[in-house]
Amino acid sequence: MANSDRPLKKGPPFDVIVFDCDSTLSAIEGIDQLARRAGLSNELAQLTTQAMEGKIKLQEIYGLRLERIRPSRTALRLLGDLYRRRLVPGAASAINTLRGLGKRVCVVSGGIRQSVVGFATQLGVPEEDVYAVELHHDEHGQYTGFDVDSPLTRNGGKAEVCAEIARAHGSVVVVGDGVTDLEVKKAGFDFIGFGGVVERSAVRQGATFWLPGPSLIGVLKVVLTPEEQERAATLQST
Repeated sequence: MANSDRPLKKGPPFDVIVFDCDSTLSAIEGIDQLARRAGLSNELAQLTTQAMEGKIKLQEIYGLRLERIRPSRTALRLLGDLYRRRLVPGAASAINTLRGLGKRVCVVSGGIRQSVVGFATQLGVPEEDVYAVELHHDEHGQYTGFDVDSPLTRNGGKAEVCAEIARAHGSVVVVGDGVTDLEVKKAGFDFIGFGGVVERSAVRQGATFWLPGPSLIGVLKVVLTPEEQERAATLQST
């Protein structure tokens, strides 16, 4: 973890701030909530934890969990509502301030796109800046599958998506809680580990900078230049 006197290596300033969704912007793990609704919590929650801690590969369990849960379109709508109700302190203010400064804010998540999009857009993130995994349903709203080609269903996928964002929009810094977020560091991105919902030792040790939480608002002091911080203070006071 970087020294707090020089928290990050690539910046600031940054053009794009990328946030994870689950256990970063919202205090839940969406797939675990879907499992609970389906009565499969005990069976599947441990798999999510192991994947987020890097103990098993994400691609080994992604499709397995969904095939067991088979979440309907209605279940995804309810999950989106729960994301909003469990908003992490400081998340809305941080995103609003960053966007007010002209920063592009993206959400890159291994979660379900139909649920994440509604949550992210309510925070002011445009739909085109939300990257997550699309599920497929039949005409009755029943689960039929997922986008197996999405890089976000496997380890290393977030780094690929962030590289794509960087090519299109400029310098990127990433904020998240899990090992799949930490993987962006190997691709050359600064990574801020967030422990406000859950603290994962591998993430804390490997992050470029560690933000303990419980609020996300502290991310502004890390990703903004002193001049940008002054402008941010003005925005927040108006």
